[in-house]
Amino acid sequence: MNPTVMLLLIVTAHVIFLWSIMRRWQLLRIGSFVNRFDRIPERISAVLRYAFAQEKMAYYQPAGIAHKLIFVGFMVLLFRTLVLWGRGFDPTWNLLILGPTQPIGKVYEFTKDIVAVLVMIGVGVFFYYRVIKHQKRLTHSAEAILILGIIFTMMVADITYDGAALALAHKFPELCPPGTATSLTDQCRRMAEVVAPHAGVDHTEGIAFFPSPAGATMALALKKLSPAALVVVAKIGFWTHATLPLIFLNLLPHSKHFHVITAIPNVFFKDLGPKGRLEPMGSAEKIMELAMAASEMPEPTKAKIGVAKVEHLSWKAVLDFYTCTECGRCSDNCPAHKTGKILSPKHFTLALRDHMYEHENELVEREMQWGPGMQGAAAEATAEATDAANVDYEHLAAEREGAKFPPKYKDIDLAPEVIHPDVLWACTSCRACEEQCPVLISYVDKIIDMRRNLVMIRGEFPHELQKPFQGMEVNGNPWNLSRMDRSAWSDGLDIPTFAAKPDAQVLYWVGCAASYDDRAKKIARATARLMKAAGVDFAILGQEESCTGDPARRAGNELLFATLAEGNAAVLNTYKEQGGMKQVVTACPHCFNTLKNEYPDFGAQLEVVHHTDFLLGLLAEKKLHPKKPVMGRVVYHDSCYLGRYNDIYESPREILKMIPGVELVEPDYWNKTRGLCCGAGGAQMWMEEQNQNRVNVKRTLQLVDTGAKTVASACPFCMTMLTDGLKSQSLEDQIKQMDVAELLDLSCAVDEKPVVAPAPAPAQAEVAEAVPAE
Repeated sequence: MNPTVMLLLIVTAHVIFLWSIMRRWQLLRIGSFVNRFDRIPERISAVLRYAFAQEKMAYYQPAGIAHKLIFVGFMVLLFRTLVLWGRGFDPTWNLLILGPTQPIGKVYEFTKDIVAVLVMIGVGVFFYYRVIKHQKRLTHSAEAILILGIIFTMMVADITYDGAALALAHKFPELCPPGTATSLTDQCRRMAEVVAPHAGVDHTEGIAFFPSPAGATMALALKKLSPAALVVVAKIGFWTHATLPLIFLNLLPHSKHFHVITAIPNVFFKDLGPKGRLEPMGSAEKIMELAMAASEMPEPTKAKIGVAKVEHLSWKAVLDFYTCTECGRCSDNCPAHKTGKILSPKHFTLALRDHMYEHENELVEREMQWGPGMQGAAAEATAEATDAANVDYEHLAAEREGAKFPPKYKDIDLAPEVIHPDVLWACTSCRACEEQCPVLISYVDKIIDMRRNLVMIRGEFPHELQKPFQGMEVNGNPWNLSRMDRSAWSDGLDIPTFAAKPDAQVLYWVGCAASYDDRAKKIARATARLMKAAGVDFAILGQEESCTGDPARRAGNELLFATLAEGNAAVLNTYKEQGGMKQVVTACPHCFNTLKNEYPDFGAQLEVVHHTDFLLGLLAEKKLHPKKPVMGRVVYHDSCYLGRYNDIYESPREILKMIPGVELVEPDYWNKTRGLCCGAGGAQMWMEEQNQNRVNVKRTLQLVDTGAKTVASACPFCMTMLTDGLKSQSLEDQIKQMDVAELLDLSCAVDEKPVVAPAPAPAQAEVAEAVPAE
């Protein structure tokens, strides 16, 4: 069409794009190193599932389908764009295999036309949600409308180009007969250039709808235009499609649509460790040494204990920031955000991203001059300290003012300068945000890392946590109750301790809640009764058991967690070496997650089983026989640390289904992977909420709205929060809150009468929130 213009367009656009990408790469290098280059087959599998198949898009429909259509369109039409760029130099170019007479070319042409129409439908869906029925979760911006407009225009331009070319090809043999003087005219040469890709195709019989149905439809609409007009229309369509991808390409690094480039690598470099595992900082001794060294520094927050400075973030965290699509699915499902807290996972990510973008020049200069990440920050600080007495600050300032150097980055603490501390302390660590994110951005690890710095370096945390910290340190439980009373819950059950029976095959890890909380003790007793009835060879640790440290770790007190973990690991390994403890069973999902996923970092390799999985196994082996009916409608609440952290959704439900008389129901939308948190995780159990709209009440109302007579759970923390939720609505006498093990125990107890749950309340002041809009 015009080789010079095409070459100029392609080269210029790619040079600008490469400059932008290099800037983003240099900014990425500010982050500290983490190894995400292992287990390549698993990473490729993740890319296929989440980047190409886009599994998590299914949560929001029809937006998910629309996004998949556009994604497929990009992949299919990428080849079309390459063809058009080639035709700028050679009008007959068809990428060697996509010619109109070639079998692959015919299949591709047909597929391309169908996909182009589907892409326009997908764009229409997003336009509807952004302009006509705007969704609150979405960031409203002109940029999003511009991008949708570019995509839609590309599709129309491509179809228009094909349509004009087909209409012209139908007329060309008659207007410009080969070998005649007419065929040598300028008009015929221009027409020949447009129809050149269709060489070898017989158009004398009319416009065919195969292999180009959309192009043929457009050709019929344009066939009455003059040849000169068709040439103009074809060229407009050609240059529009050829140019828009280059414009789009250069918008990507500077917009939320950067995820078009970064989503695949972000999924590829995902953390392949257990979802419930936080990255350890080392032994308690090492953490203490780091904290002491930091305390002796002029600015303690410069030490990498958690995250305080921008260079403390990992390069993968920066890639997360680049990849955020601003879709708001994370915040739309966040229990803190849904109840009016200051935390919004989306805006948490965007605040950190925008801070880096705002200071890109200064940060990139530091990276170029001193090196990446912590290395660069440390080298810069050392150089400044060494040369402080010899620096001509006035001259340096004048040079920088004259734009010879960009201004130096002001080294600030991310909390509170960028992220308000209340944002961090509102998080329940439920992972609803991470479950919903279609591009696998992580949030909880960043929040906990920032808490670590606040707690261990600055000593800044909600005052309510002081007592739990002290209790875990002194008595091994967050209520600071006597260790001597830890096994009092088992009085009368004749349960041995491992000290008395070190060869017991199963350890029943009771946990702090079931050891000390009067209501949760009933869970422990029910579980123990069932295990005894099934003939399980088990024992407990009694006074040798301490808190796993989960509340301390999630609250950012990594030193306390490491101390507790090392102590517990030593006890567990001692008995394991004596030939016992083949399995560890616990009814607390927080203990389960910590023992299973985090204690291996402290040398305790255990087979850890949640009590619902264990009890279901006993039922399958016919060692338990639920016979007595437990009459009534039951709704099950998913614990975050059992479900989203460890993918245990079905075992509790299967147990409930096996109990005679139980009618299992589910809340609309808010169940299984989308189940709302009870509000206790992330050490929230011991903190006051930031406003009066409580998470546990919202969750309780969602469950009550099912009309259930019993709310079942499989976590002592959830039990406490849901029981309080029922009390807040004065429903505690009308709706029961019971653990799955308690319900099974009632059904298996031969000497018990059938249990009839009370009828639900006649009317509710509030009902659960409706399913979110798509």
